[in-house]
Amino acid sequence: MVSAAEEEDPEGGIERRDGHGGETTPDVRWTSWVIPMVVIANVVVFIYVTYVNDCPRRSDRCLGKFLGRFSFESFKTNPLLGPSSSTRFLRNALALVLNPFDESCRLEKMGALAWGKIVHKRQGWRLLTCMWLHAGVIHLLANMFCVAFIGVRLEQQFGFVRVGTIYLVSGFCGSILSCLFVQNAISVGASSALFGLLGAMLSELLINWTTYDNKGVALVMLLVIVGVNLALGTLPPVDNFAHIGGFIGGFLLGFLLLIHPQFEWDENRVSTLVPGSIVKPKYNICQLVLCIAAATVFVAGFVSGLVILFRGDNLNRYCKWCHKLSYSVKSQWT
Repeated sequence: MVSAAEEEDPEGGIERRDGHGGETTPDVRWTSWVIPMVVIANVVVFIYVTYVNDCPRRSDRCLGKFLGRFSFESFKTNPLLGPSSSTRFLRNALALVLNPFDESCRLEKMGALAWGKIVHKRQGWRLLTCMWLHAGVIHLLANMFCVAFIGVRLEQQFGFVRVGTIYLVSGFCGSILSCLFVQNAISVGASSALFGLLGAMLSELLINWTTYDNKGVALVMLLVIVGVNLALGTLPPVDNFAHIGGFIGGFLLGFLLLIHPQFEWDENRVSTLVPGSIVKPKYNICQLVLCIAAATVFVAGFVSGLVILFRGDNLNRYCKWCHKLSYSVKSQWT
């Protein structure tokens, strides 16, 4: 995200206001390549899943039969234009509730999020692989459009290392929280990482507050976007815990990775060459406090979540109302 206080200069760079109406200073404009590669990778994986599904071998009601093995199941079987119900998922799409121990489920074999596999068979890699699987063209396009729209701008502003880290780690956090509350179903989808980018946008706004001219407007708009998306996550049969976990992870990481130095420090750092000169600190006290607090909470939450997960515990036992935050997998909606 490019803040409201940033302006494109004629040479393609970005200029940021000092927050006091003073002169602007040039900011680095990174070339975005990680987010486009993420989008391409998700598309390639989906094509492979469709190939493995091989609809014509099992049904004569496939859509797009001219695609051969890459054709889709009928709308009755999968309204998202994707593989059969045996490869359906629970996160962010119209789906069936599945038995996570059903070995006939192809997506499970390919790395879908399955609590039983992770806890009892120690297949922790599923916490990451589930982010690259999608159940249908509609689900894939919706996720990838949002990832590209948000991620490319963030990567241009902060670079591929920081944004790539936020994408992967926040998606991992979403998988952990999902497993802690949803243990009788499988999940796939990149929405946890997408919500991580949204969370990072919010923390970037807060920790770089002085870089925004229209602070209130930017904050309200972002909160509305996040609130609407989280509210939609309570509709059946969406796993909103993945959204919440990804958002919290991205929100905390944003304080650590998307921080800007004070403009006064950036403008006056050359004066360090002059004996006796006084230069503003690189970061103000508020920024440092937010970074320390975010780092502490993130490490504590991340480690605690992994420990509780591999102990096989279910957080619904301790939080009787938490199920209201997401669709209940005890009922089915197809």
